[in-house]
Amino acid sequence: MKNYKNTVFYLVITGGFSALIYWIILQGKHLEISKTILTPTATNDSWGDFVVSMVHNIKDPLAILLAQIIMIILVARFFGWVFKKIGQPSVIGEIIAGIALGPSLLGAYFPEFSAGLFPVESLPNLKFLSQIGLILFMFVIGMELDIKVLKNRAKEAIVISHASIVIPFALGIGLAYFVYNRFAPEGVKFLSFSLFMGIAMSITAFPVLARIVQERGMHKTKLGAIAITCAAADDITAWCLLAVVIAIVKAGTFVSSLYIISLALLYVLLMIFLVKPFLKRIGDLYGDKDSLSKPVVAIFFLTLIISSYATELVGIHALFGAFMMGSIMPDVAKFRTVFIEKVEDVSVLLLLPLFFVFTGLRTEIGLINDPYLWKVTGFIILVAVVGKFLGSALAAKFVGQSWRNSLIIGALMNTRGLMELIVLNIGLELKVLTPEVFTMMVIMALVTTFMTGPALDVINYIFKTTDVTDHEEEINHSKYRILISFGNNEKGKSLLRLANSLVKKQKAKASITALHLSLSDEIHTFNMEDKEKNSFSPIVEEATILKQEITTIFKATIDIETEITDIANQGDYDLLLVGLGKSIFEGTILGKVIGFTTRIINPERLIDKFTGKEGLFANSPFDERTRQIVLKAKMPLGVLIDKDLQQVNHVFMPIFGAEDSFLIDYAQKLIYNNDSTVAFLDINGHIDSNFVMESAISSLKQKFPNNIILDDESILKMDFLERQDLMIVSLESWKDLLDSRSVWLSGVPSVLIIKP
Repeated sequence: MKNYKNTVFYLVITGGFSALIYWIILQGKHLEISKTILTPTATNDSWGDFVVSMVHNIKDPLAILLAQIIMIILVARFFGWVFKKIGQPSVIGEIIAGIALGPSLLGAYFPEFSAGLFPVESLPNLKFLSQIGLILFMFVIGMELDIKVLKNRAKEAIVISHASIVIPFALGIGLAYFVYNRFAPEGVKFLSFSLFMGIAMSITAFPVLARIVQERGMHKTKLGAIAITCAAADDITAWCLLAVVIAIVKAGTFVSSLYIISLALLYVLLMIFLVKPFLKRIGDLYGDKDSLSKPVVAIFFLTLIISSYATELVGIHALFGAFMMGSIMPDVAKFRTVFIEKVEDVSVLLLLPLFFVFTGLRTEIGLINDPYLWKVTGFIILVAVVGKFLGSALAAKFVGQSWRNSLIIGALMNTRGLMELIVLNIGLELKVLTPEVFTMMVIMALVTTFMTGPALDVINYIFKTTDVTDHEEEINHSKYRILISFGNNEKGKSLLRLANSLVKKQKAKASITALHLSLSDEIHTFNMEDKEKNSFSPIVEEATILKQEITTIFKATIDIETEITDIANQGDYDLLLVGLGKSIFEGTILGKVIGFTTRIINPERLIDKFTGKEGLFANSPFDERTRQIVLKAKMPLGVLIDKDLQQVNHVFMPIFGAEDSFLIDYAQKLIYNNDSTVAFLDINGHIDSNFVMESAISSLKQKFPNNIILDDESILKMDFLERQDLMIVSLESWKDLLDSRSVWLSGVPSVLIIKP
């Protein structure tokens, strides 16, 4: 009855008031008599009217901006993913994506489409949005800088950093002397032009350098720490120099720029001695909370905007204010992490690509249209590399670094990336650089950033040595080396217990390394140690209980399965142990391209259908990530299906064929090191018919008579499986088990599937 009442009430209300609306509209028509009514031009072509309306909607400024953002994000993420796959920083791909969407490629080959997507009148909207993205990005860069690191290694870092600035700065000014007459804009003084050439040559991209150091696992080494410290000192010094250069350019002379510099110094003092204590007080009050209230967040964002506005008014650019605000944020890792998470996705994924495209729209490769201009471009690249690379390397050698370490520091400091583009855009806006010089310098930024990875590879190849972490001893290749890779703590502890069981009595001749990968490429230097400590804390506690020494490796990556196999293959491990992953849908190609995981089956699996690899996992529970690890691993691999493995005292090992003979080696390790009892199930008499297996098991039975059980399927009676801690089976036998013995699956304990 209540449902009927609701229905009647709904019909009365909606019907009655709809009728009232209709009656009021009819009465309102009588009011039009005294008015001159303008009506749209009517045609008999309704489809034509619809098309005209759609064209009008498409040309609306908001629609154009949204279409630009969609295209920019898709293209930037695709190029970023491609360059990541070939071992380059994703920022290189995003910069090239910007150039591709500009007049150099899209405008040259699809001019009508380019003009429709990026009409001239829409560029101011794109510019201001990109500037907001840069302000947020520089805020994050300021927060990423760990000032404590500068204090700990100040002497070496400042010598190397300042040498890496002053040498290329001087060479840049020298270069300006030779190109001023031909390339400087009309009305620009040599002082302004030369200073901008100098600062453009001396910049280092701290974010890109930090990512390269992390991706190569150098962040735990003394060399990596020195490189990051030098880049941080370089960043601070270069941005202060840039502020002075902008002041001189805007004022015209150094003397008149002193007013701007004086205001800038007053601003810096206010930020350090007034604003910083105020923010620190807020950080002390809210730093231990998991989330921040909106009023607290509003205070910090308002301070950020005021800081940027102040530096823009003073005349040293809003970006310096954002950078300064980030650097004085409360020195609480958790607090900074919360803000970075709030800001970084919006700035890096959404707004920063707009800056790359806006830069690309200003970059016209076609302007470099004769051999002479390409020679000048090549000379600019040469001067940039000599000044930054060799300048940093020589300074590092002078302070006591080896030639290898010195060259690596030089290669890293030569990375320019996004920071260079910011400087160049400021120069173009101030009309200090011509479009020609701007394009040449953009090419220089791309080349010097692109060469960093190959240069590091060449240096390591020549010297044929690797970095040793602060807590890592030189590798003894005579040891039996196990690498365990875990995603969550419980799975990690089970893998550690299993690894310990294999080497417990032979610890002097064995080593265990625990690997944890963070599914991200945005782990920051200031909180990396805390994040690593939190990730490994339960594993280290378990290792203490087991009295097992372990080495830890912590890295950030967006391609976990490739990273695991690369570390395992390059590290010359004897056994890789992993836990069964999560889902077949995770880590897809499309997910990596657009920046998030989608619910679409990995296209790589379609390829495997044709190559025959798909059959390897027919009817198996393996997820896509584990499948890729199995395919790429070049050493023995164990995949643990964990059912809360606490001990490895009772092990069940079915033998399905002669190819399972390698499992006896693992049985021997468990028996000797862990005093485990191993029950062999001989399927169809394979042990009796194979001399090698029969001899190996007989030898084990003579040495350890109480640790070997050998029987046929009768041992599966009386709840035998329920009393076992672990079943060890080969990969091929696991497939046979699934096909012919699926009744076991309901009763099996934890399972270790081994690929030899």
